[in-house]
Amino acid sequence: MHDKKRCFGGPKQERYTAYHDSEWGQPSHNDNHLFEMLVLSGAQAGISWDIVFNKRAAYHEAFHQFDPVRVADMTNEDLDKLLEHSTIIRNKLKVYSARQNARAVLRIQQECGSFSKYLWKFVEGKPIINHWTEFKELPTSTPLSIRLSKDLKARGISFIGPVSAYSYMQSVGMIDDHLVDCWLREGTLA
Repeated sequence: MHDKKRCFGGPKQERYTAYHDSEWGQPSHNDNHLFEMLVLSGAQAGISWDIVFNKRAAYHEAFHQFDPVRVADMTNEDLDKLLEHSTIIRNKLKVYSARQNARAVLRIQQECGSFSKYLWKFVEGKPIINHWTEFKELPTSTPLSIRLSKDLKARGISFIGPVSAYSYMQSVGMIDDHLVDCWLREGTLA
């Protein structure tokens, strides 16, 4: 597992490495997964992704396997109880944003048929595949992430600035930023 060339991850970052190998840059159209990554992106704001991924299983349990209907129904008491446990990031604004974002996702699903249909229209239904040679070349935001961030915010989503939106698009495969020498790109470039 560790002898392959990767964009990030390594022997001491098992979960982060697994995320790189199986999710990052891989197109997702599952609304629950898209909601999960939205919640985790919000939780990640200002801290390391590695910390978030080490708490990912606890997030699944705390937020009902990222079922937006169940998360939208969580009470203030439910959310306050989550703040008592160190298994997730105990930031009240971030914890409460999960419910707010679930409610916004449900509205988007009603309007667009699914959260996936709404998101993927921003990239015309197919991933943007970049061809970076070094990780430092990757942008932190783009005009597209600014546009997505503004639209999500207008729809009631919180913790989704342009940088978070770009990271989110990478996490759900709307943007594939695997480096050209990453094992996931071997043989895929023309």
